[in-house]
Amino acid sequence: MSPARKPEAEPPADAQGVRSVQRAVEILSLLSEERPVVTIRDIVTATGLAKTTVIRLVQTLEHNGLLWATPNGYLPGPGLWRWAHLARSSWELPPETRKMMRDLGARKRETVNLYMLRDIYRVCVAQQESPQPLRHVVHVGDELPLWAGASSKVLLRDAPEGLLARIAVSSPYGEGHVRRLREWIDEAAHRGWAVSHGEREDGLSAVAVPVLGRSGKVVAALSLSGPTVRFTDDQVELFAADLRQVAKEMSERGFDHPLAPAH
Repeated sequence: MSPARKPEAEPPADAQGVRSVQRAVEILSLLSEERPVVTIRDIVTATGLAKTTVIRLVQTLEHNGLLWATPNGYLPGPGLWRWAHLARSSWELPPETRKMMRDLGARKRETVNLYMLRDIYRVCVAQQESPQPLRHVVHVGDELPLWAGASSKVLLRDAPEGLLARIAVSSPYGEGHVRRLREWIDEAAHRGWAVSHGEREDGLSAVAVPVLGRSGKVVAALSLSGPTVRFTDDQVELFAADLRQVAKEMSERGFDHPLAPAH
């Protein structure tokens, strides 16, 4: 006779708590501009969780104002609006910096983005859209990969080797991509700006320059991006010159943002 099977041990309470938080985040992440309302059935299908678990999580989120029940399903709750307002005010750049970006966008008629480093991603913290019908748009708060793109090349100037290795592994090219990253970073550091053509998306180009902190380290990347057809060699040179002047003014004023490292 085989010995009786021991019942599986319950995970520690803190692990259960982390798992519940992760599940709640997954539920909230189902909401988007394309899908502003979700049903219990939607959540069960998307997460694979048991219906009873989903109901319990949804009730907790609703009780805390993070979801709002309607006859058609669940909407984002008023608690999220309060947090969104807080996040917006916390992330907002100084008026002078926003004006510099607006003026740059008006002069060059391409989308202006400001990116900052967060682990193996670059986060868009501010944007001024191009006035042209065909333009490149990234939403504030979007995280983009660091394995390609003009902004990545300038943001990674002071990055440690371990971070570069992790970025390379996350790329479609594998760990061998480290060598190319180093070449891009060195080239950008040498000339003071970087350019990319179709490295992440076909037909998309960008020019980026570093914004420096008081210690001289890179704290952000200021870029112009748009359709490759408009980013000729001559235009790229003009874009880079204007970007460098604006970034210099930002650096001299002192760049202040919650994501900026303490320098």
